[in-house]
Amino acid sequence: MDQEFLGDRRKALEESFFSKENEKLRKALREKEAIKEKEHALSEISGIRDEAVLRHLVTLNIGADTLTALTLVPLVQVAWADGDVDANERAAILEAAVEVGVHKGSPSADLLKEWLKFKPDREILKAWKEYVEALSSALSPEESKRLRAALLTLSRSVAEASGGVLGFGGKISKAEREVLDELEG
Repeated sequence: MDQEFLGDRRKALEESFFSKENEKLRKALREKEAIKEKEHALSEISGIRDEAVLRHLVTLNIGADTLTALTLVPLVQVAWADGDVDANERAAILEAAVEVGVHKGSPSADLLKEWLKFKPDREILKAWKEYVEALSSALSPEESKRLRAALLTLSRSVAEASGGVLGFGGKISKAEREVLDELEG
């Protein structure tokens, strides 16, 4: 009887172990499927086919509903270049956001507000560069050039939104110029 009890106990422990392992595997599979779904939705809306770029964007929580905010990353980077975002820079960015289709209360608007409160990690700029590169491959050279020029113009307008002292001096700070140079490069 002791032998039978030990056998039953061993069997119950094995079943419990494998049940927990199976649940871990199912959970990992569900998470992987959810990431693939997010990548697919992002690909559909953006036209990006590069899996590495899509994966990177998803790991940064950029999805189909927040992709529009990603287009404003250069403006945010310029605004944060000197250490803080002032009211004029904030207003310029929010105006540009409306122009590119960021609607009040949308996930993109919420993400943008967070970026204006707390300086985003440099990884966001890297993701933006990957996004633009992937997007440019789907555009003609002329369209790509126009997109780049439009983004740089908006970025300069943010840099010029504040700057100088009482209207004197350069409108663009040295730190902002460095960010603009990086964006142009």
